[in-house]
Amino acid sequence: MKKILFISMLLSFSIISACSDKEETPNVPNKPQEEQESKVLSKPQEEQESKVPSKPQEEQKTNEPNKSQEAHQSHENQQEPTKANKGNTVASLTQTSVLKNIKSQLNTNLPITLPKGLPISDGTFLTATTKSEVNQVEILFFESNKYLPINDPKLKNSKTATVIARLVVKQYKNAKEANEQIAFMNFSQNGGQEVYLGYNIKGYQDAGAGSLWTGWNEGRWAIETHTRTDNPEAGVKLAKHAVQFLETHMLPIPKQNGFTRLDVYKSGSLIVWQDENLVYTLDSIKEPLKALEITTAFYH
Repeated sequence: MKKILFISMLLSFSIISACSDKEETPNVPNKPQEEQESKVLSKPQEEQESKVPSKPQEEQKTNEPNKSQEAHQSHENQQEPTKANKGNTVASLTQTSVLKNIKSQLNTNLPITLPKGLPISDGTFLTATTKSEVNQVEILFFESNKYLPINDPKLKNSKTATVIARLVVKQYKNAKEANEQIAFMNFSQNGGQEVYLGYNIKGYQDAGAGSLWTGWNEGRWAIETHTRTDNPEAGVKLAKHAVQFLETHMLPIPKQNGFTRLDVYKSGSLIVWQDENLVYTLDSIKEPLKALEITTAFYH
C-alpha cells in the first residue's frame, strides 16, 4: 500500500514538473523561418530603394543642364568682345595712322611734312581727299561723324563730312622763286599806328578801302589780323589772342619766311610759309585761331 501511494505521488510530481517546464519555455520560431521571413520582407524594400535615386545622383542630373547653360553663356561671353572689337576697330585708328595713310596715297616724291594732328570735334573721325601732280600736292582735310576711308567718294557730299582745312604744297625751281611767293614784311619799318598786344610785342595798324590791318612780327613770321574800319577793336582783340596763343605754341620754322593773315569775319584766313624750294599754303579754315592751331601742328 505504501508503495502504491509513493508511486502515485511520484507520478503526480512528474506531471506537475512537466507542465511547469512547458509554461516557462519561450515560443521562439526556428531559424529557417526567420531567415525566410527576413528575405521576403527585405526584397521589396531593396527594390523600392533601388527605384529611388540617391541624392548625389539627383544633384548630378539636376546640375547637368546648368553646366550646359554655363558653357553656352561662356561661349557667348567669349564672342562678345570679338563683336565689340569689330565695332571699335575703326574708332581705334589714331590721327597718326590716318595721316600716314594720307601720305602713302599722295604718290609723290616731294619731301613734304604733314601735321602731327588736327583739331577735330569729339566723337568725329579724321579723313581727307588727295590730289597729286608732278610739282604739287593738295590735301583737303575733313572731319566726319563716321569713319570714311581716304578719298572716299562720299566726301564729295558736304552733308557727309565737314572741311577742316586745305593744304597745298608746291615745289619751285629754287628757294629764291619760292621766297617770292611769301608776302613777308617788317611792320616796324613800314610804320603805322602803334598798338600794344601784350608780352612786350608791339603791333602796327594800317587802314585802307574800309579795311583795317593790325600786324606784328614774331621771328621770321609776319602776322596780321584783318577787320573792317567800322569794327576796329575786333582786329586788336584777335591780335592779342593770337599773341597769347603763340606764347605757348610754336609755328613751324620757315626757310626763309612765313606769312599769316587771320580774318575776324572767318572768311579769308591764310597761312603761307617757305621750306627751301617748297611753299606750304593753308586756307579754307573758318576759325582764325584754329588756323594758328593747325599751323603749329606742323612744328617738328
